[in-house]
Amino acid sequence: MYVGDRSGTIYRVSGIGEAQEFAQLEPSVSAYHLAFGPDDYLYVTGPTVNSYDVITRVDPAGVASAFFRGLGRPQGLAFDNEGNLYVAASFAGRRGVVRVSPDGSEARVVVAGMNIVGLAFSASRDLIVATHDAIFSLPLGIRGALLRDAN
Repeated sequence: MYVGDRSGTIYRVSGIGEAQEFAQLEPSVSAYHLAFGPDDYLYVTGPTVNSYDVITRVDPAGVASAFFRGLGRPQGLAFDNEGNLYVAASFAGRRGVVRVSPDGSEARVVVAGMNIVGLAFSASRDLIVATHDAIFSLPLGIRGALLRDAN
């Protein structure tokens, strides 16, 4: 399991609860949101007071680099089976769910909406979005990424 504290440390927690530092990022004013991509890298958002936040990509050795920059208050993350990253954020003056291409070169808002903080894909290819006070299921026909077994 991987967890982050708001001071900027991402920890790797073993099956018996032992935590060790995995990566060091910029501090966040809110909770970090974490998701593993199909490339086995850890992707992290941590909203700040900046309107030009970054999605950070952390390699298996814990080395962090910028994957995509230009989002306002990025939060929840989810990958589709084509490697596109979906992020709850503001982009180009619009708030909602932003799709970022697998190489981080393109982004666009694909679902408009306020107060979205969490994302997931369902087995029935719906995009599940969580706001501050509700959960919505959007039938978009997008297949979420399948995670490989870590064993």
